[in-house]
Amino acid sequence: MTATNLVNKFEYKPLYKPNQLICGTGQTAIVSGWTVKSAIGKHLQPQEYAAIGQLYSPTRGINFLIRNLLCNPHVRFLVILNATKEDSNSGAAACLLDFFRNGFEAGKSDTGRDCWLIKSAIFGYIDIEIAAEALELLRHSIEWKEAKNIADTVTFVKSFAQKESVEPWGEPVTFPLVEIVPTVLPGQKYGHRIEGKTIAETWVKIIHRIKTTGTLRPTGYDGQWQELIDLMAVITDEPAEFYFPEPNYLPIDRDFLEQYKPQMLEDAPYNEGIKYTYAQRMRSWFGRDQIEEVIAKLIKEIDAASAVISLWDAGGNINRRSDGSSDHQHSGSPCLNHIWVRVVDGEISLTATLRSNDMFAAWPANAMGLRALQQHIRDEIARRSDYNLTMGPLVTLSQSAHLYDDTFENADRLIQTQYAKICEDRDFFDAAGNFLVEVADNQIVVTQTTPGSGEVVTCYSGKNPLKLVREICAASPAIKGEHIGYLGIELQKAAECLKTSKQYIQDRR
Repeated sequence: MTATNLVNKFEYKPLYKPNQLICGTGQTAIVSGWTVKSAIGKHLQPQEYAAIGQLYSPTRGINFLIRNLLCNPHVRFLVILNATKEDSNSGAAACLLDFFRNGFEAGKSDTGRDCWLIKSAIFGYIDIEIAAEALELLRHSIEWKEAKNIADTVTFVKSFAQKESVEPWGEPVTFPLVEIVPTVLPGQKYGHRIEGKTIAETWVKIIHRIKTTGTLRPTGYDGQWQELIDLMAVITDEPAEFYFPEPNYLPIDRDFLEQYKPQMLEDAPYNEGIKYTYAQRMRSWFGRDQIEEVIAKLIKEIDAASAVISLWDAGGNINRRSDGSSDHQHSGSPCLNHIWVRVVDGEISLTATLRSNDMFAAWPANAMGLRALQQHIRDEIARRSDYNLTMGPLVTLSQSAHLYDDTFENADRLIQTQYAKICEDRDFFDAAGNFLVEVADNQIVVTQTTPGSGEVVTCYSGKNPLKLVREICAASPAIKGEHIGYLGIELQKAAECLKTSKQYIQDRR
């Protein structure tokens, strides 16, 4: 039977992530990794493939892929495209290949849950609810090939399509899917600020904030995510060599970071169908090297407020897209859209705006890559001029800061194991200053001073502690929550002393 008479013979029916797949009527599934699936689909006829889908993660993607294959036993061939640097970084395609090549064994997931571990150097797992017999049958029923480019992928698929039709290896089978449902506390809907000394510390706070107060809503990817809108993270003291906790609870390690940094710093040639890198967008996509322009701009005008890098293609860029279409007309548009570099008081800060940000899997690498870019700009300015700037904060503004539902379990575990420890390492510094409380002239007097030198900036006085708290909060709305809580306790103690004519001394019980 040829490809022609296989038309409409099979119908691929994905139970999971159907909107993320291009479905056909053939017997070959195509895993395109980080290569855009449409770049492959345009070279094929629907009767030549069963489904085309991308695979980004060995822990989050393979599980759904396996489940979909189990409920579509007519798929007898698989082509896995393992072509790009992003594929190498994620390890998803390599891990999937190892599933078919090496098999699996009983093990534990990151959260300590029983699972099937894929026998691979890449950590990947499959739900334990899927019967081992079904997985073994699947492994031995599908013929697979690894492709290193789009042309080879198309050749392999067309070759499979020319074969005689093969009977399905069995009946469709499905297995229970355990869903983790979060408990959500009330909180702000828009605009959130989180600060930490390091990216690792800040990340834990981010995950906690989203997990406890984020809004649950459907994604455009056949699932749910928990989201905060406009989350600003300020990292103040990330060391030049980067901080990795021991044991490392981050989703990346130093080896991954070294492979990721070029995506933020080094230009890459444009290849149709291959996803852009952020550095490509910054250095060549628009026909100019915007990183070099920012460096030159600040050397010429160190106080410039216009040291801007834009990554969003608004259209009309006919040198890159001959039809002049914009990112709105293409899938996979860049999440990192805008970078602003500013020099204030001899320190250089970098603010990055990301329209959509996977805060569990992507943000730590994003933040470290951006910090590397900030360091590069600072070092190049120092090398080419007399400016010896210090490294200021890295600020990320994640407009949709979200956790995908398949990371909820890992997020819960991270919070349980790390958040309390981070909160114990308390920092009493408050940019709103310090408050000295005393009782004088039969009233409570609160003196506000600067956080550094302790200069007096203003005073509040009265007998009603609640009224004083409200006045202070109105005048200094950015005061830390823990600080105003402490101040409320002290003011109440002072008020009680006023009533009983006892001596009041701040911080004394």
